[in-house]
Amino acid sequence: MIFLIQLFGAAALLLWGLRMVRTGVLRAFGSQLRSFLGSAMGNRFSAFFGGLGATILLQSSSATALITSSFASRKVVGAGAALAIMLGADVGTSLVAQAYAFKVTWISPLLILVGYIMFNHVTENRTRDLGRAIIGLGLTLLGLSMITLAAEPMRDAPVVPVILKLMADAPISAVIVGALLTMGSTSSLAIILLIVSFATHDLIPVEVCYALVLGANLGSAVMPIIATLSDPPEARRVPVGNLIFRVAGVIIALPLLPLIMPEIAKLQPEAWRQVLNFHVAFNLGLAIIFIWAIGPVARLTQRLLPEQEKSDDPGKARYLAEGAVENPSIGLANASREALRMGDLLGQMLDLSLQAFLHGDRRQIDLCSDVDNQIDRLNEAIKLYLTRVSRDLMDSGDHKKIIDLITFTTNLEHAADIVDKSLIDLAAKKTKYGLKFSTEGLKEIEDIHRRLNANVQLAMNVFMTGDLNLARKLFAEKHAFRILEKTASENHLLRLREGRIESISTSGLHLDILRDLKRINSHLALVAQPRLEAAGELHPSRLKEEATA
Repeated sequence: MIFLIQLFGAAALLLWGLRMVRTGVLRAFGSQLRSFLGSAMGNRFSAFFGGLGATILLQSSSATALITSSFASRKVVGAGAALAIMLGADVGTSLVAQAYAFKVTWISPLLILVGYIMFNHVTENRTRDLGRAIIGLGLTLLGLSMITLAAEPMRDAPVVPVILKLMADAPISAVIVGALLTMGSTSSLAIILLIVSFATHDLIPVEVCYALVLGANLGSAVMPIIATLSDPPEARRVPVGNLIFRVAGVIIALPLLPLIMPEIAKLQPEAWRQVLNFHVAFNLGLAIIFIWAIGPVARLTQRLLPEQEKSDDPGKARYLAEGAVENPSIGLANASREALRMGDLLGQMLDLSLQAFLHGDRRQIDLCSDVDNQIDRLNEAIKLYLTRVSRDLMDSGDHKKIIDLITFTTNLEHAADIVDKSLIDLAAKKTKYGLKFSTEGLKEIEDIHRRLNANVQLAMNVFMTGDLNLARKLFAEKHAFRILEKTASENHLLRLREGRIESISTSGLHLDILRDLKRINSHLALVAQPRLEAAGELHPSRLKEEATA
């Protein structure tokens, strides 16, 4: 019983190490990796090598599959290029397994030490994230060595020979076991390394190892399908196509194992080397065969998962009718209706961010980021639509409306970015560390938040009606928010002087929130500027004083 605890604990350490590597690399180079994958989608061969390189860095073909699926869901990449990326990702993860097999016992503690120093004693974020990844590498290698030691008692377990004989007589059962283990661990790399550890000490016959490797490859293709079940059809086609590759490969390779094994053994006769070499050969063979069949497989996935129109998708434009682009008046009216939807979504984001501060609910934080993506999609759709509106029938007023419309949507999009990139991060920080505002401080933030949301509605009214009085009122809110921020900051400093524990622990957080709320309001106030400029009521830097003042 003790050896099972040690074995499972070592396996858990291996999984955690791989997770740390993936998380560290994504945090340090996530945007660059996505850009790299995006630029590699020109043809199937560049996409293949892009997937291979990304997976070597991430050490997870599943992570590459999810990134590629997100591209496909936004129609940034076609199904063919996405499937080529996955073929490269599968080869990449097999090469990573080869790298882990080098038996250098001293490198694990060295990596953990170096990573610890980078993570705890360096302030630069990217270096800290790389330190996290290096610690993960060290833990992965440590987990491998622990698995090797913990597995020794399995030699004497009476049930093991029975199970191994069953899998040797029926290789399909070993494939199923390998697939289930991979799905349970969520990492094919971990299972491959586990098989290698067992093969090193002759705990599993080599023929069973081959079948387990096939199962691990099959199981790794199932995990992204499960992870994307709620995604659009475009995103789900990528893992489904990859599963088609894997199933076809297993069907072809399993009956040919008696012929394949002697050829693999000629390369390197050691059992653990055979396991790694077969893993590479299987994925490389799939790539060579199916790189030429990507087109038919892509069309098959499109038939299996046809595109579905979602009328209730908030990020999908509803009023940008293509037939209206020939009539500027109708086209501009349609774009204006979509712009108002952006304003409604911004108000929703502010509500979600306030709830995140009040209740510390992580779901509100995730939902807020989703709404920001919807705003970005609408903003892009509106701008593209305006480029197609006919210029031939436009007068100077129509041209001004286009400029005002783009200015309005740009300000809304910038305000949403502040909520998503800064305000929500502050809410996540408050939740993560269990911080609490003072009663007075929370009341101030809540009041300013609600006033800001009212200004969103005011900005939309100014945009639609052009009412001069409303424009004055909205622009005056810029000065009012400056005073509100100053007053709230001074009140906060008074609470600090009084030694209020809540105010001391949340001081930086509190002041950053006030700053962000004022910045968002400044973008909203700019919506009034074109109307006030047209009325001649603006000095170069501020609102004119009322005549009666």
